Formats: sequence, C-alpha cells, structure tokens
Amino acid sequence: MHFFNRVTLSTPESVELELTLAGIGNRALALMIDYLIWGSALFIFWMAWLFFFTQLGQYLDKLGINYNNISNWLVAILFLITFVIWVGYFVCFETLWQGQTPGKRVAKIRVVRDDGRPITLAQAALRALLRPIDDTFFIGFFFIVLGQREKRIGDWVAGTLVIQETRPIHKATVLLSEKAQPLAEALLQIANFSPMLPDDFAVIREYLQRRSLMSAKAKSEVSLKLARQLKELIVLEQLPAEMTADLFLEAVYLAYQQQENRPES
Repeated sequence: MHFFNRVTLSTPESVELELTLAGIGNRALALMIDYLIWGSALFIFWMAWLFFFTQLGQYLDKLGINYNNISNWLVAILFLITFVIWVGYFVCFETLWQGQTPGKRVAKIRVVRDDGRPITLAQAALRALLRPIDDTFFIGFFFIVLGQREKRIGDWVAGTLVIQETRPIHKATVLLSEKAQPLAEALLQIANFSPMLPDDFAVIREYLQRRSLMSAKAKSEVSLKLARQLKELIVLEQLPAEMTADLFLEAVYLAYQQQENRPES
C-alpha cells in the first residue's frame, strides 16, 4: 500500500491529468473537523428545539390542551431536520465550494469527478446520502484502504475521487513565447480568474507541456477547445486582437500564477 497513490485521468479535452489521491489520513482529518463543526451546529439546534418544546408544553398545559399527539409530530420533525442538517452540510459546502467542506479545505483535499472536473449538486447529494452507510462499522474506511482509487461507497456510486489540492509548478518548466507576459498582465485587468481551480490550471499546464508531441491537427483542436472553455470560465467577453489559441493559453497560464502569488491586501 502506497502512502501517496496517484491516478492518471483523461479529460474531455484529451489531456492526461495526473492527480494525487487524498489518502486515508487526510480524509480522516477532514472528516474529524467536519463532524466537529456539524456536531456543534446540531447541538445548538437541539438545545434550541428543546427550549421551544418545553415552552410550548408549558403553554399548552396552561390552556388545558392534551399535546401528546403534537409531541409525536415534533419528535418526528426533529429527526427529519437532523437528517437534513446531516446531509445538507456536506451537499451545500461541496457544491458551493467546488468539492470542499471546511474540513477538506483545512486538509487541502477536494472532491472531483472521475474525469477531474468539479462535482455537481447531484454527485454531492449522492455522496452525502450514502455517508451513513460508509460510516456504519467503518465500511467506507475499508473501501478506501483496500481500493486502488481510495473510493468509499459514496464515491463509487457518485463517480467521484478525493484528491490532494494541485499545486502549480514553476513556470520555467513550460516553454512560453515573449508575447505571453504582456498579454497575461492585460488579462488580469479584464478577466475574472476567481472561478478557475487548480485543476483547471493543471489541464493548461499539461497541454503546454505536451503540445510539442502532438500532431498539428490535434494541437489545433485541443487548444481551440481549451481556449473556448477558459474564455467562458474567466468571464472574458472578447479576446485581445491577433491572439491565437496557444498564445491565449500561455497568457492564462502566466496570469493564473501571478494571481495566486499576489500578496493579500
């Protein structure tokens, strides 16, 4: 068993992407943090519900109303809301934070689809709904430890992987044209790079590293497809004049690195 298990994915853009799986240690740390936050929120809710239940009972007693049937309904509602909080915590965070919860963010891991793309609401919901089964008798733990892709049952059903955050490598390992730098600076002024994930950066990097090995036709098709998708992702209405798809990808590559390395104000 390897401590750092890596997988190679083929993206829809025909680019191979090598990712490091999160590992049982990182996932356990993330889950412990998430359960601590979730448990605290649930405890506060139960205390508030108990206060409400007590006050309601006292009020109905004063009115001389038999509230046994109401009590049964309130208990049923309590369990229903508890389940919604259980599932909703993971679904909301993993959907809004693109595969991360507070625990996963601390552990620097992320849930992605089997093709390396961000998960959707449906996949986050499937993972959350099957979590109780994975937690029963540590079934999920054994699936993660014994499986080659470190998937629990929820991951197999949803078609997801849990990976370590991709860290950008130094730009010197990629050959870039001289025009890329000024165009990167221009893109930083007119585009929004906040929706761009480290995995998106990794796809660009892989293409720039491998393009010299591609045929002219394959290079043209892949670069155009990537450029169109990135143009929409970074909310860019129009490309600067005389910019080729390759040059655009080089500029995005540099701009993303500069964005990540900017000191926080």
